[in-house]
Amino acid sequence: MRRKDREMPREFGLSVLDKCEYAVLGMVDEEGLPYCVPITIVRDGETLYFHTAKAGKKVDCLRRQPSVCLTCVGDTHRPPDNFTTEYESALVTGVAAEVTSQEEKLHALRLLCQRHTPTNMAAFEQEAARSLDRTAVWRIPIGALTAKRKKYDSAGQEMKYGRMQ
Repeated sequence: MRRKDREMPREFGLSVLDKCEYAVLGMVDEEGLPYCVPITIVRDGETLYFHTAKAGKKVDCLRRQPSVCLTCVGDTHRPPDNFTTEYESALVTGVAAEVTSQEEKLHALRLLCQRHTPTNMAAFEQEAARSLDRTAVWRIPIGALTAKRKKYDSAGQEMKYGRMQ
């Protein structure tokens, strides 16, 4: 990480994973080019889950080359008197794997729904039964995790966190 003064501890990065609205999954396509898509995620300990269709470019990329990079952005703010953006972010690298166990798939889908649509949980069982056969779930064990934050104090000075370079 170039800006060591913005580096945050692992626990902070995990909190960004837990609160980000969505993440961007970076992969490599069949031509060796970068391919990135937004996804919704949920964390269960040291594992991230996401759901997808069973076919498509994303799934093709993951099956051919499962090494991925996931970028998450937490809170952001644009101070009105400064030409900058305050932000917090986390970056995960890992190897994605399709979940094949029905039990783990349901567990992951339940966690995803509890996180992203908690008011609809009364309908979860019915919806899961209807769509489970056509829904794929993938897991990413968290390999490397780095986190950064840029924030200003009440005096307008940038707050420093990590090791100074």
